[in-house]
Amino acid sequence: MKIDIDSVSHEELLQARLCDLGLTIKGTVIEDYINQLYDELKLKGMQLLPPCYISDEWFSPHGVAAIAIPFYLTHPRLLALEKKMMHVVEGGTKPEALKLLRHECGHAYVHAFNLTRKSRWRQIFGHPGKAYMEHYRYRPYSKSFVNNLRDFYAQSHPEEDFAETFAVWLDPQSNWKQQYESWPAMRKLAYVEELMEALKETTVKVTAKDFYYPIHKIKKRLVLHYDRMIKMYGEDIEDFFDEDLKKLFPVTEGKGTSAADLVARHRRLIEESICRHTKEKKYVVSSLLAKLIRRMKVLKLHVHGEPKDCIAEFSVYLTSLISNYRYTNQYKGGD
Repeated sequence: MKIDIDSVSHEELLQARLCDLGLTIKGTVIEDYINQLYDELKLKGMQLLPPCYISDEWFSPHGVAAIAIPFYLTHPRLLALEKKMMHVVEGGTKPEALKLLRHECGHAYVHAFNLTRKSRWRQIFGHPGKAYMEHYRYRPYSKSFVNNLRDFYAQSHPEEDFAETFAVWLDPQSNWKQQYESWPAMRKLAYVEELMEALKETTVKVTAKDFYYPIHKIKKRLVLHYDRMIKMYGEDIEDFFDEDLKKLFPVTEGKGTSAADLVARHRRLIEESICRHTKEKKYVVSSLLAKLIRRMKVLKLHVHGEPKDCIAEFSVYLTSLISNYRYTNQYKGGD
């Protein structure tokens, strides 16, 4: 039964099934973004304009030249709910949404023309059979990959490398011929341009019956959707480490030294010690430490006890996170 998204309470909204939200792309801001994607494709002379539909996440269905758009982008109330539940909204701004649309369009082109079967594609991007990892290790200074989405996503898998390269190639503002002129990644961009030139007069037929997991068939409730998302992407959520930090620096009456200030003052020594003991790269340690300091500031945590003891205990905690990351690509083990 369709619900009135604007009038129901927060609790009622969370209990609603996705199929009962009655959402459509037509008339929404995401429709404008999709039309811009199509304009960019036409500007390149491409005939294939992958159809878009609503689902629960961003993706392009395997073997289907289509793009799934997450439901929350079609309604302001759902956008606010996504922000409340996940603290971040993937594609919540026009620039980010366009980056994601171009990326998923790259996948759609792979699916449309079976590009991963081409020997040259595999030679340039790698074997598509490589296992996907939710958590992957990247080299932030590598010039063998383009930069489009955050966290150096091109480095996560050969197919993501292609999709990211396609997105940069398609973006009319990327100026990729100059930006990547001396990078090894230019070989990938040149190949994508050559490949698209050969495919631009070609298209495939896609119908709604080909869509995988369209929203009108998703019967799960929003509360279960967010439970799953939080478990899957917990470490990306800003407050993921908050409970640990509150145990290290308990919130009590009266204020002592700022925990964030104390850790920041000893930051260099903490980084050097942890890098030395874990053998982890400095940028990994520094990035996590910066995030924890930010959260301590937001939480307004204070030191209650000997500062040197607090630093020692915090260092042990941070060492455990980094050590776990080295072996599992996650800071904290799953259940």
